[in-house]
Amino acid sequence: MALYEVFASILLVLATVMVVATVIALWRAPDALTRVNLLGPTVGVAVPLTLVAKFIVDCAQEGFSVVSFIKVLIACAGIWVVASVGSFYMGRSIYGVTVTDVKYARRRYAEMERDGNNKA
Repeated sequence: MALYEVFASILLVLATVMVVATVIALWRAPDALTRVNLLGPTVGVAVPLTLVAKFIVDCAQEGFSVVSFIKVLIACAGIWVVASVGSFYMGRSIYGVTVTDVKYARRRYAEMERDGNNKA
């Protein structure tokens, strides 16, 4: 086994460990909002590690290519941007469904108390 294969294998094993750790954490997460936030290590680190491992193997077998390097950079940047925006929107939508606005609930409760609880 060549040195580049060993290095690429180590990167892939690290990425796999991160994915397995994320899966275990997802199983143990108490709610949906926490689950959305737990996807960060997998998307932010494990997927780029996989891309870098593939780039290392390609460089060793075919030589360094600027085009391949730029493709890896664009893919990593794209993953980070899409994951950030997607996580933001998923978190906001889950937060809006699962969390009660305390001020609104208190005001609504006060209105109900004032009206004599005869509204259903």
